This record gives sequence, C-alpha cells and structure tokens, in this order.
Amino acid sequence: MLVVISNIVAIYRKELQGYFASPLAYITTGVFWLLAGYFLVAVLLGPDGIIQQIATRDQLGIVDQPIDAPYEFLKAYLGVMGSLSLFVLPMLSMGLYAEERKRGTLVLLATSPITNWTVATGKLLAVLTFFISMVLPLLGLEAIAVAAADPPMAPVLLLLGHGGLILLAAAVLSLGMFVSSLTDSVILSGILTFALILFLWVIDVVANNVSGPLAEALRHLSILTHYSNIVQGIVDTSSIVMLLSYAVLGVFLTAQSIDALRFQRS
Repeated sequence: MLVVISNIVAIYRKELQGYFASPLAYITTGVFWLLAGYFLVAVLLGPDGIIQQIATRDQLGIVDQPIDAPYEFLKAYLGVMGSLSLFVLPMLSMGLYAEERKRGTLVLLATSPITNWTVATGKLLAVLTFFISMVLPLLGLEAIAVAAADPPMAPVLLLLGHGGLILLAAAVLSLGMFVSSLTDSVILSGILTFALILFLWVIDVVANNVSGPLAEALRHLSILTHYSNIVQGIVDTSSIVMLLSYAVLGVFLTAQSIDALRFQRS
C-alpha cells in the first residue's frame, strides 16, 4: 500500500510541476481570472446585479420577502463559475495523455511496473490541485464581498458551494483524462471533452421532453442538476455520490484504455 501511495505522489508531483511550468496553463489561468473577476463584479454591482436589485426594491418600497444578498450572490456567481469551468477544464485535461501519445512515451508508461490506475489517479489529483489553485484567489474575493453582510453569511455555505465546484471539476477532468487517452491530438481531445461535458450538462433538457423512468434516469445523469443542488446549499448525498462516481469512472476508463494499448503492444 505504501508503494502505491508513493507512486501516486511521484506522478502527482511530476504532473503538478509540469502545469506550473507550462505557458499554456498560465495563459488559461489568466483568462479564467479575468473572466471570473468580470462576472464577480457584474453579479454584485452590475445593472442587473444583486446590489441594484436591492436598491430597486427599496425605491419601490417593497419590504416583503427581503433578498438574502450573500446567498443570492453566491448562488448566481457559482452558477456562472460552473458554466465558465466547462470551457476551462477541457483545456486543462486535454494534454494529460494526448501529449504522452504524441511524444511516444505512452507505450513506456503503459508497460511500466506502475499500474495504470495509479498513474491516472496521480494525474487527476495534479490537475485538480492546479484548478483549486486557480479558484482560491476568487474564493478570497468572494469572502471579502460577503463579509459586510448583515446578518453575516455562514462560512459553511461558502465552503459547501466551492466544494461542489471542486467535485464538478474532478468529474469533468477525470472524463477529460479518459478522452485524452484515446487520441494523440490535444486539440481533438479538448473538443471531444467539451462536447461530452456539454451533453452531460444539458441532458436534463432532453429529460424534460420525455417522461417515465427514462426521464428520471436522464436527470440523474445531468451534472448540472447535481452541481446546482450543492451550490444552493442542499446537502444531497446522491449529488455528491454522482459527481464522485463520474470522477471514479473516468479513472477506471482511462486505466482500461491504457491497458488496451499494453495488450496491443504485447
């Protein structure tokens, strides 16, 4: 067991160092921060933002059903962050294995003594850690934005919402890693990952047009439904388990994909 953990840590450190040394990763992070910062200001202070809505209600003398500004801000902003992540996460995962294929090192990786699921787990943890490092500064800005609320917002809601974002990222990155293991084209990997995640994001729209058990099954597959539940502060075990299941499924499929390559070479 200790050998397995040490192998995962070694892969994790190697991949994480690669991200922090990659110009593309820094460009992606810069664009992500720029867009996320813009939407933070727009959601809070824009013409249709939370502050403006409260001011309009005060001007109209509406006193019933007051707006819970911190909660509405967090729910709206994390909804935007989830949509923004659909574009960013495939860019982070597209080279996890596609680059190995292109350089011809995937065969060496597949035939090494380290098990394929160990390599996949280390790669996933590394790219997830990099994404968390992208989100942390924004979490600080959100904490500052809601700090002046009266009554104050419970910190657990802030942490729960971002925990949902991290679970979403783990699911998307894991599935993107599997797609990356199927091709040596980084661009194609990113496009296919985006298409797959977009399908899983909007599958509830398809569910609304059918009925019966099929509709329930499709809604259960929708990552948007599960992410929205967590962002709204609903501690739904099924949503947490489903997002974790996507992450585990991606690691499993990736390991099987590399195993298939090993058998082809033997």
